[in-house]
Amino acid sequence: MRKTILITGTSSGLGRATALRFQREGWNVIATMRSPGQESELTRLDNVLVTRLDVQDPDSIHAAVSAGIARFGRIDALVNNAGYGAYGPLEATPVEKIRRQFDVNVLGLLATTQAVLPHLRAQGSGVIVNVSSMGGRMAFPLGALYHGTKFAVEGISESLQYELAPLGIAVKVVEPGFMHTDFAGRSLDISNDEDIEAYQPLVRSLMGALGELSANGTGPEVAAGVVYQAVLDDSPRLRYAAGADAERMLAGREQASDADFFTGVRTQFGL
Repeated sequence: MRKTILITGTSSGLGRATALRFQREGWNVIATMRSPGQESELTRLDNVLVTRLDVQDPDSIHAAVSAGIARFGRIDALVNNAGYGAYGPLEATPVEKIRRQFDVNVLGLLATTQAVLPHLRAQGSGVIVNVSSMGGRMAFPLGALYHGTKFAVEGISESLQYELAPLGIAVKVVEPGFMHTDFAGRSLDISNDEDIEAYQPLVRSLMGALGELSANGTGPEVAAGVVYQAVLDDSPRLRYAAGADAERMLAGREQASDADFFTGVRTQFGL
């Protein structure tokens, strides 16, 4: 029987690459996004349902899950990919952006998982892949909000694996590094107040570093391949680094003491 996967945030980047990868591998794909009316590529593919899902809109989440089951009869895997990055000095960040960052990256992930769980539990099988980041296990300057959400995704996933494994449901975490996507443009939200001069050298340093790291990052197709590997892996493994930079930096973080790692970051950003 052809298996079915539901993926959030498929309008671009890793989400789109993941949808294309699973479709090529013969899966049914429920490709969700906030504005499906603007989609033209995925809608032309066989065994792909493009439907609306906004992780901040619970009704749209349940409607997408129901539409996917109505179309394909089942859901075997969920990829919680939708997300974005809020960066900048906390002092300069409006509270609305703080709430939105956690609403999308954390509460939206939880709401989508809750909507799919009754179906997975009833069938006694399934895989949930939560897209975290190498920034879910290390943090850089001006990313308190983004890193806070990705650290939360790591903790949520680590805990969920215990309660869901007896039900036949596996939990996996994919941790991409920097990718050649529009994340630094479309999905990156920088807050800044140039009147607060004290932060400006760090803001300039961050923007330069993000541009360079993204330019040297991994293609989203590579990360999509790691998501595919995680879904098919029936071992109890939880975490999967995606990209050479993620593998290198996560390995270095595990080996370094807090003091050594913090010194390296401060040196990199001129602190």
